[in-house]
Amino acid sequence: MTATESSGGTRLLTDSYGRVARDLRISVTDRCNFRCAYCMPAEGLKWLPRAEILTFEEIERIARLFVERLGVGSIRLTGGEPTVRAELTTLVRLLAAIRRPDGHPVEVAMTTNGAKLARMAQPLRDAGLQRINISLDSLRRERFAEITRRDALSEVLTGITAAVEAGLDPVKVNVVVVRGWNQDEIVDFAEFGRQTGVQPRFIEFMPLDADGTWSMDKVVGADEIVAAIHAVHPLEEVEHGPEPASRWRYEDGAGQIGVIPSVTKPFCGDCDRVRLTADGSFMTCLFARDDYDFRTPLRGGASDDELADLAAMAVGLKWAGHRIGKVDFVRPRRSMSQIGG
Repeated sequence: MTATESSGGTRLLTDSYGRVARDLRISVTDRCNFRCAYCMPAEGLKWLPRAEILTFEEIERIARLFVERLGVGSIRLTGGEPTVRAELTTLVRLLAAIRRPDGHPVEVAMTTNGAKLARMAQPLRDAGLQRINISLDSLRRERFAEITRRDALSEVLTGITAAVEAGLDPVKVNVVVVRGWNQDEIVDFAEFGRQTGVQPRFIEFMPLDADGTWSMDKVVGADEIVAAIHAVHPLEEVEHGPEPASRWRYEDGAGQIGVIPSVTKPFCGDCDRVRLTADGSFMTCLFARDDYDFRTPLRGGASDDELADLAAMAVGLKWAGHRIGKVDFVRPRRSMSQIGG
């Protein structure tokens, strides 16, 4: 077990490689109203029984523990699709009320497919949501429907506008780039960002699809993505911290893009994320082969000290990083929708 004390007495979640976990991703449901081809089968997956999903009170208790006692400064809600969880604004309000040891509020963000944001963006903002990432892999209606198996592009575009108008900042658009599917829209997304003020984030295709069809030849690397945009709108790289996205700004000042090179340029050495799945499993890496059951001790009366010890033990055992593309790489047993992004 590895844990250190900060100057303010907070117990930091430090692993054996010196990385400190400061970002907690919480999946609030494994369910989704889309069936994205790179994420799950057309018929969907077998959903978790409701009794196995953490309640809002359980999520709030774990989040409070991580923020107040374990040095976490930001929380991101994920799914599945988080907006299909009933009364989501109630959870956001609970989390937004949590304060870090320095008295500042925890940062609350969310990743969503955006289809329900037209009516939810403002209530979520009013409840305390600050930042949002909206997944969108094509700006073309027929292709969008083919990828997501839903004809909902207009709803997502309306949701993006609603997020901007609600004051969520920044609004980022996550684009998973897959060769043979949408790599010809890279510049289109750059133009979309320049025109709307949102920030496109291009994500390399990772082996987290439920169908197991991922292959390296479908990966469009970060260098290729940046070169395609730079040829049209010159870019310059921006220095960044532990966040996974390499950031680039346009030389003419018309905004920025981000690129997440999970496959070609892994950022494992700077990773500061940990994850809680909808059924209460704690994961120290998106590709972790092991997870740690929080739900059982939580419902069995475990104290905050015991839960903190479990988190510290898990983080202390965190590996150096995934081995995507190597002969010894082993896919995680859960798909992306079952883990949470």
